[in-house]
Amino acid sequence: MRQNTLETILGAVIIIGAALFAFTVYNSANFTPSDGIELKAEFGDVSGLSAGDDVFLAGIKIGQVTSHEIDKITYLARLTFRINPDIELPSDTSARIVAKSLLGGYVLELSPGANDEMMQAGDIIYDTSDPVSLTDLLGKFVFQSASR
Repeated sequence: MRQNTLETILGAVIIIGAALFAFTVYNSANFTPSDGIELKAEFGDVSGLSAGDDVFLAGIKIGQVTSHEIDKITYLARLTFRINPDIELPSDTSARIVAKSLLGGYVLELSPGANDEMMQAGDIIYDTSDPVSLTDLLGKFVFQSASR
């Protein structure tokens, strides 16, 4: 009888530990609400950025990239992302893809403009900057040094 009680207590401790672990992982993941405002941006190149990557404004995460596709008319990459519903962006906001760190990974960074008119759900940001490839920059530097 004593062994059954010990097994029951140990099982309860394991279940509580697993629940605390799951709760901690969920809170640290910082999921973006699905009811956010959906916006789009057009880029010439979205290399390294994929669905699930973060969207930042002034260094603070405000959203998440949801998808990307090719515009069949302009052949530009169209990125779709959601931002928190309490964030309002001016209509002349610009977007750029920047490296998250030297180890890799990219994020979408938004820079608000000064226009009084605010963006609405479904609007497209055309003022964009493509990501800068560290390997391309290194290659240019090496080949410029070699040609001198």
